Amino acid sequence: MTVLNLGSANPWEPVVGYSRIVVRGDAAWVSGTTATEDGVVVHPGDAAAQTRHVLATISRSLERAGFTLGDVVRTRMYVTDIGRWEEVGRAHGEVFGVIRPAATMVEVSALIDPAMLVEIEADAVREPAA
Repeated sequence: MTVLNLGSANPWEPVVGYSRIVVRGDAAWVSGTTATEDGVVVHPGDAAAQTRHVLATISRSLERAGFTLGDVVRTRMYVTDIGRWEEVGRAHGEVFGVIRPAATMVEVSALIDPAMLVEIEADAVREPAA
């Protein structure tokens, strides 16, 4: 089975050695995604807006690989302040309230840039082609 590695313009991918999304068969794994544009953090201080931005980026990545948000079966949310869990959780729920993937939210001591408040990973499985 072929593995497809899709990158983005993220400046960290070639340095760290990872792909934005990896597809194998009918499964896809989206790497940890933060609220950045051209390497700059967007929506500083706003955890909900960062979450929405992250989920929009994840959606675009999935679509590029032939998946949709409806194919997502698991998300992992890493937040730098668990006291803001509701902001992140509500924004996640705006996107996944009906889909309801398995989800985890954990607090981490820091992300790669202090302005980043949330990082999200997603796993997706689509129906096999007929």
